[in-house]
Amino acid sequence: MNFYGRDFLRILDFSEEELRYMLETAKTLKRFKHKKKNHKIFPNNNIAIIFEKTSTRTRCSFEVAAYDLGMGVTYLDPTGSQMGHKESIADTARVLSRFYDGIEFRGFKQETVNTLAEYADVPVWNGLTDECHPTQVLADFMTIEEHFGHLKGLTLAFVGDSRNNVANSLMAMSAKMGVNFISCGPRALRPADDLVEECRAIARKNGSTIVVTDDLRDLEGKVDAVYADVWLSMGEDKEKWGERIQQLKPYQVTMQLMDRLKPNAVFLKSEPIFLHALPSFHNLETSIAQEVYEKYGVKEMEVTDEVFESDRSLVFEEAENRMHTIKAVMFLTLYKKEKK
Repeated sequence: MNFYGRDFLRILDFSEEELRYMLETAKTLKRFKHKKKNHKIFPNNNIAIIFEKTSTRTRCSFEVAAYDLGMGVTYLDPTGSQMGHKESIADTARVLSRFYDGIEFRGFKQETVNTLAEYADVPVWNGLTDECHPTQVLADFMTIEEHFGHLKGLTLAFVGDSRNNVANSLMAMSAKMGVNFISCGPRALRPADDLVEECRAIARKNGSTIVVTDDLRDLEGKVDAVYADVWLSMGEDKEKWGERIQQLKPYQVTMQLMDRLKPNAVFLKSEPIFLHALPSFHNLETSIAQEVYEKYGVKEMEVTDEVFESDRSLVFEEAENRMHTIKAVMFLTLYKKEKK
């Protein structure tokens, strides 16, 4: 299976077999990391990582993964380049292709990363856009599989703002991997109809289902893993915070909800797990959480601290797996197999 030179922009761009190969590669690289086995395969390579949106996990994952593979890294924050200001995205792509062996982009518009990929002569990796978050869901599914021992036949529920980038990519990955997916959130925040239909068509071929609902009762007795994400995304208009909190408050993941999600008895693990892309507003220990509490009296948002800190929560395993899956994507798209 040859990934050399390919871009990694959306989960839907890859087949089930290709995604499976990425996960298996990530597992191998994780073993190398834990055993401290040298895997500096690209000592003469360099990559650029471009961030319109700042991030802890994405930046650290790309940087450490690149260093582990022997590569150099240049980090460009919103003030670190002229892309979109004095220089077009297309020109930036062509310039960076002369310096670097790969380009990561994390920002707002999917169109931006698509344009970078169109004009770059090296692989372009999507670290996050408003539409997709493909590197995150690779880590999510790796974590789910590590816990349950398999993927096919499991049921994953996303609870909250079901139209966001993480929810979109989770639905696509579920369809590809034969996992049942339930999107549960307010009617006003449902995923796009065309994406739902595309994913349903893929899911049918793989023996799974895609359900969109606003009723939490549709999750009862069916769910193996429940996923939540922040209610207030980066760049969210503060004037809309109150409205968004009121919309999503009924969909907070509590221990009472987790207890009603009892999975089918055929699975080895008896309790459903909790997943989150991070950061999470599960307490008042951040400035934004304090601001929300002072204005709206909400101490916990998308998940309660009880769930977040419980043994059902695998959020930090997910965070680690970001590094391993990102490393796998970079390795596969940069490694040129010798022809026999």
